[in-house]
Amino acid sequence: MKDFGYQVHRDNTIDFEKNDFRIARFLLEREPSLNLCIGCGSCTGTCSTGHFTEFNIRKIHTLIKRGETEMARKQIRQCMFCGKCQLICPRGINLRNVILGINRALEKI
Repeated sequence: MKDFGYQVHRDNTIDFEKNDFRIARFLLEREPSLNLCIGCGSCTGTCSTGHFTEFNIRKIHTLIKRGETEMARKQIRQCMFCGKCQLICPRGINLRNVILGINRALEKI
C-alpha cells in the first residue's frame, strides 16, 4: 500500500469514570482557594523550574482536576518551592500549599 504520510492516532477522549478524583477532593478540602484558579498561566510563566525543565504547575493542576494522577506524579517532584508562583498569582492562591498537598496525597494513594 502506498504511504501518503498519514497515520491513525489513538482516541484522545478522557473517560472520567476510570479516573481517580481523590487527590482533587483532598486538595480542595485543604486548600479551598484552588477553586479560584482561572488558569491564566502566570504561575507557569514565572516558575524557575519551568524555565529549565518540563515542570508546568498549570498543567499539573489540570491533570489533577481531570483525575489523571500518573502524569502529575512524574512532574510534581521537580518543584523547588521558590514561591514565585504564589507571589504572582492574581487570585492569591497558596500554591506552595497546593503542591505540598499534591505530594501528600500522592504518598497516601
